[in-house]
Amino acid sequence: MPEILFLTTAHRYDDDRIFYHQAKALKDQGHQVKICSLSVEFQGSAEGIQIESFSVLDKNTEEKKAVFQKIIDEFQPDCIICSEPLAVISTRKIRKSKKVSVIYDITEWYPSMRMVENFSFPLNIIHAFKFFLIQLYAGFISTHYIFGEDTKKFPLAYFFPFKKSVVLPYYPDDIYIHQKHKKPEKNKITLCYTGQFSEEKGIGNFFAAADRVRKKRPELDVCILLIGGTRKEKDGKYFAELVSKYRFENMTIGKSASFETFTEAYADANICFDLRALNFENHHCLPIKIFYYAASGKPVIYTDLKAIRQHMNVSEFGYLVDPENAEAIADLVLNYVDNPDLYALHAQNARTEYERKYNWNIIKESFINFVGNSITRR
Repeated sequence: MPEILFLTTAHRYDDDRIFYHQAKALKDQGHQVKICSLSVEFQGSAEGIQIESFSVLDKNTEEKKAVFQKIIDEFQPDCIICSEPLAVISTRKIRKSKKVSVIYDITEWYPSMRMVENFSFPLNIIHAFKFFLIQLYAGFISTHYIFGEDTKKFPLAYFFPFKKSVVLPYYPDDIYIHQKHKKPEKNKITLCYTGQFSEEKGIGNFFAAADRVRKKRPELDVCILLIGGTRKEKDGKYFAELVSKYRFENMTIGKSASFETFTEAYADANICFDLRALNFENHHCLPIKIFYYAASGKPVIYTDLKAIRQHMNVSEFGYLVDPENAEAIADLVLNYVDNPDLYALHAQNARTEYERKYNWNIIKESFINFVGNSITRR
């Protein structure tokens, strides 16, 4: 059977998409699969998948490429699936000596705003253009593309329209889903936010909306469930200021959960939120956790993003909103409180929509066939 190698810089070797879905699906087909990551130290195997992972993100580009090239030379794969431009560029040498398919799995908007946020004008424009050219170069080297969503097809699908591609969303495998339908109590509701506690990801908008709910309905016990944490110093300061400003009496803060336990971590939530900022990059990025919330049977209130509107009909199990309109968001929350039948319908619809449209088993075979065809037709 073909040997398949995953290369990633920023993602962990046990990333949910790479390890728990793609690598496991290929291993179950009998392929020999290896994952190489540059973000954390680990060498060994897990569930029959070989892993060589190194904590070298702080090294320079040439050193990181050397790590990838060493793994490639030793493993001699038939197919390489890459998550970032540097991983793709590291395949140049083997492509000169062996007919290997190089699949670029594009799940991040590139270049992202965080890559240029530390540069002032006009250096931010110059660096953004430089990163854009790197993305085009990676697209040129790749033989095939996987797009996480349609909104990530630009620019590669337009510059290289004849290269084979497939859209592979972030649908969950049901074995990792913990279902718990939790109706709001008469005088209590639990609002949930998971992920990075930062302004850009919308934690401030979430707090503002929750605060508006308790002010509009003082007798209602508004419980806050937070799962995640801060990554940067400025985010930690911002979050601390929010906590001090709003002083919610019933707030639980849990650390980031492992992938296997993620859906259990928010089991007590009634409504799950994502109120990230409205900007160009976010409009083109489909939030992954919305599929997990749906699979868990949780109604959602999300920022009205282009990527979401193009991919799914959230009105069946929640609402898309202006993230800064705390008044309107509070009214939606209270509508669930006042209409338990509507809440129950949306909770059931969430699970039904997941089972019908948004689960991994629906798209798994297309992924396996796409990888297999990339090898046989190279």
